[in-house]
Amino acid sequence: IAVQAGGGTGPDTPTLTVSGNGIVSVQPDTAFVTVGMETAARSLSDAQRLNSAAMQKVMDRLLQLKIEKDRIQTSSFNVMPQYRPPAKHPVDAPAPAPEIVGYTVSNRVTVEIRDLQKVAAVIEDTSAAGANHFQGLHWGFRDEQQPRLQALKLAAGKAREKAATLSEALNLKLVRLMNVTEGVQFIRPAPYAGRAMMAAEGGGDFPLSAGEMKVEATVTLSYEISKD
Repeated sequence: IAVQAGGGTGPDTPTLTVSGNGIVSVQPDTAFVTVGMETAARSLSDAQRLNSAAMQKVMDRLLQLKIEKDRIQTSSFNVMPQYRPPAKHPVDAPAPAPEIVGYTVSNRVTVEIRDLQKVAAVIEDTSAAGANHFQGLHWGFRDEQQPRLQALKLAAGKAREKAATLSEALNLKLVRLMNVTEGVQFIRPAPYAGRAMMAAEGGGDFPLSAGEMKVEATVTLSYEISKD
């Protein structure tokens, strides 16, 4: 956001602009796992039926792990016709209409896991239940407001300290704060798509560590200044 002070300042008004950064490290408390099932059949109804039956087994396994239904959401659902490879035809003849020979149905769900001890079990059990697509694993946390405010507070404090130090060193007076801008970004651990797939395929007891997330804030302050 930006806050502009009122008053009759003009382009010749002397200003001092400083920036400060603040970084807060937080431990993720939530994991998001996306798994899915892809099925193919000659008819669309058969492909949908096979997909629905397979996904029901996955859903049943998630419920057995005590994952609440409202923590399981469909992230994508696609129906893709499969076409017969085009036959050779004379260059000057019109191409024949593509012929559909089957359908592929792809259904993916994203599971929000709040008990991080269950992450490996969700990956392994959904794979055992028949999920044949693993989209990835990433970490997050439920309350982003608190670390956001902490990072902003740190950044603002550093910006004020920098302004005070510079004004003292340059014999300047900070007349008033004219403008404030801020920005916040969340630096999340890299998704575990490849590593988690190894665990899902029986690659041994691969450690799924959440690591740390960082919240980085930048605050920029602009002051009107005068000679001290």
